[in-house]
Amino acid sequence: MSGSDSGPVTGEGTRAVRAGLPEPVKNEPTLPGPVFAAHFHLPGEVSGPYAYGRDENPTWTHLERAIGELEAPGEDVETLVFASGLAAVSAVLFSQLSAGDAVVLPSDGYQVLPLVRAQLEAYGIEVRTAPTAGDAQLDVLDGAKLLLIESPCNPGLDVCDIRRLAVEAHARGALVVVDNTLATPLGQRPLALGADFSVASGTKQLTGHGDVLLGYVCGRDAEAMAAVRRWRKIIGAIAGPMEAWLAHRSLATLHLRVDRQNATALVLAEALGERPEVTGLRYPGLPGDPAHKIASQQMRRYGSVVSFTLPTRARADRFLESLRLVDDATSFGGVRSTAERRRRWGGDDVPEGFIRLSVGAEDADDLVADVLRALDESDQ
Repeated sequence: MSGSDSGPVTGEGTRAVRAGLPEPVKNEPTLPGPVFAAHFHLPGEVSGPYAYGRDENPTWTHLERAIGELEAPGEDVETLVFASGLAAVSAVLFSQLSAGDAVVLPSDGYQVLPLVRAQLEAYGIEVRTAPTAGDAQLDVLDGAKLLLIESPCNPGLDVCDIRRLAVEAHARGALVVVDNTLATPLGQRPLALGADFSVASGTKQLTGHGDVLLGYVCGRDAEAMAAVRRWRKIIGAIAGPMEAWLAHRSLATLHLRVDRQNATALVLAEALGERPEVTGLRYPGLPGDPAHKIASQQMRRYGSVVSFTLPTRARADRFLESLRLVDDATSFGGVRSTAERRRRWGGDDVPEGFIRLSVGAEDADDLVADVLRALDESDQ
């Protein structure tokens, strides 16, 4: 679906509210409801956009146009929605890579990537890994067909120079995929930074209410995106119409949510920086954060996630139990704050007391007070 604009250039808030809406029709809703159809009327020869529900759906069309307008305002791009963020990432990897190819993944990325690595290797694809910080993926890039970047990475919040990596990767003949989940299109535009694909989990801050599983792929190259579309058709990892409609509805408040959550995340990070029991504090928006310089060159907003480490697993567990405004839950980006001890999943190379805290839309004073009180109470 095209991400090009037919109207005047607008601000991000206006764009988020209006993105992907159809032309107004008298007595019809502004955003049409979800279309629940496995098949469509199709007399005679196959023609038109809608035939079978695994291939296309009008509700997807509106959402895909909306995401494209946010990822690449004023440009002609194609967006495809998927059943989850991992479905979107997998679609790019498995549609672009073949046996004998090499791919570079982040060694500090999403904790399910090791499972993806194992499957790639089972298909005869060489997998190389390197950490995000310091643009270390460049060191293993020669001869690779594709580079997958997470910036900021999850959960450590390191950042790499996307422009630099994209230039270097293209010079060596590699495609560049950027996972934009933590930043959202209002925080960072990977295609403008040189990426071939921007992928994300719409489950997180994009939709922001913790009630939708969704992913998407956005890209400019028609041939590459046709391969991604073909993979979606083959694997059938499609978004449900209700999920797609809920996601589009939620985009209207994206600008409000990210501004509120980002501002509070910075306030919370500053407060945590004053606590002696907190180590390894990371938030790219902090001027003293190791990633701040590069992040400020390529990000417009720094995200809603703050990470830090408490001295022991027991202390971290007591801290989480003491929180009243923060749910002990996985995922991030929702309007209700969440936190978890990431080592409980076993897939992240982080200390036992490592906490990933996702800042919601609560009042900053209330949230900070709750976190500081929980820190006090956990020191027993």
